[in-house]
Amino acid sequence: MFSPELSDADFRRFSKLVYDKCGICLGGGKKELVRARLNKRLRETGIDNFKDYYRFLTKQDNGRELVKMVDAISTNVTSFFRQRTHFDFLRETVFPSVKESQNRIGSRRLLFWSAGCSTGQEPYSLAISFLEYFGRRNSHDLRILATDVSTNVLEQAQRGVYPAVCLKGIPQTILRKYFQRGYGSQSAKYRIKESVKKLILFKWLNLMEPFSFRHAFDLILCRNVMIYFDKNTRERLVGKFYNCLVDGGYLIVGGSESLAGSDHRFKYIRPSIYQK
Repeated sequence: MFSPELSDADFRRFSKLVYDKCGICLGGGKKELVRARLNKRLRETGIDNFKDYYRFLTKQDNGRELVKMVDAISTNVTSFFRQRTHFDFLRETVFPSVKESQNRIGSRRLLFWSAGCSTGQEPYSLAISFLEYFGRRNSHDLRILATDVSTNVLEQAQRGVYPAVCLKGIPQTILRKYFQRGYGSQSAKYRIKESVKKLILFKWLNLMEPFSFRHAFDLILCRNVMIYFDKNTRERLVGKFYNCLVDGGYLIVGGSESLAGSDHRFKYIRPSIYQK
């Protein structure tokens, strides 16, 4: 099958377009990845070359193909309870603090945000952690917003169906409480139970666009997302996160990410964990 070459000039055009639209930086080492993934979009659209495809995106597209292009470019890798130390922090520090506050001033709804939720394992892990600590009768006290710039991964996340291989390491007690195993031809798959799914709202959101939330969040997880951004973009986004949190709220970033060297107002708690 014919596969057109991606010239350096075309790569620079697409890199700027992706950066302008969603803040992702595509270094020179990503050229072959971009060529391979955009080739699929050329086949889907019937466009013969990258120059015409770029022209279509910027001159004729109604926005739908641009979303599909970003879907193709962005990389989504995640797992349940990824980086256990973060979930340990919730169980050992955040949840006890919430419980103590509820005992003093009464119950209130908590708002968590999984920013860059990918295929859903992170927000589902958050919900399960909450239910394990507080119990199902308190499930009305939590709502989780889960957002991503990729429509493909959001569709997978909303379905909440995962191959058994993705659940390795999860204790059987957790699997039985929060997952339903398929039958027959689906026996190698598990579905998240409705008691977990009902706590989460999945929504498309571009982190580069203005936020318009009506309520502040108690916790924001934005893990392994900002590694794709340059310093200025990271600083702008971290500032937006700060403004979206309640006083005392937490921002948790990826284990390989850090706000060190960046201009921000957060208080450092421990590696990858910050507090307003």
